[in-house]
Amino acid sequence: MFRKLIAVALVVTLVAARPQRTASRSSGGGDESQAETLANDVVINADGSYTYNYETSNGISASQASNDGTNANGNFAFTAPDGQRYEIVYVADEFGFQPQGAHLPTEPPAPDHVIKMLEDMLASPPEGADIQSLQDTLNRLRATQG
Repeated sequence: MFRKLIAVALVVTLVAARPQRTASRSSGGGDESQAETLANDVVINADGSYTYNYETSNGISASQASNDGTNANGNFAFTAPDGQRYEIVYVADEFGFQPQGAHLPTEPPAPDHVIKMLEDMLASPPEGADIQSLQDTLNRLRATQG
């Protein structure tokens, strides 16, 4: 339960703690050691829900929200040493950390025979099969076919 949240926090921390460079290539420009915090808002509620948001003058930003303290959604962005801006939007829930970004690879289309096999298994499930998981997998793979 908290592993997913810890994993997301680790990713954000790694992005924020990346080594400092003397000359910034980010859109903010200037010496990164002189970067300033432009925004830093944190709200933690008694019911476990929370939000946070921060942004620095060197182009690093992140935000995350959770209604239950377990599942979360958010985003983070930074400029790489090559000058490329990277932005990630994600959901972290019972299905794990699910990032989306223009630079990330996407799942290839599932072969028709795999879809057919899963449909056959769903029509006549083996004893003890997790039907919901099977249905979720089938739906996800169908979506890759376009």
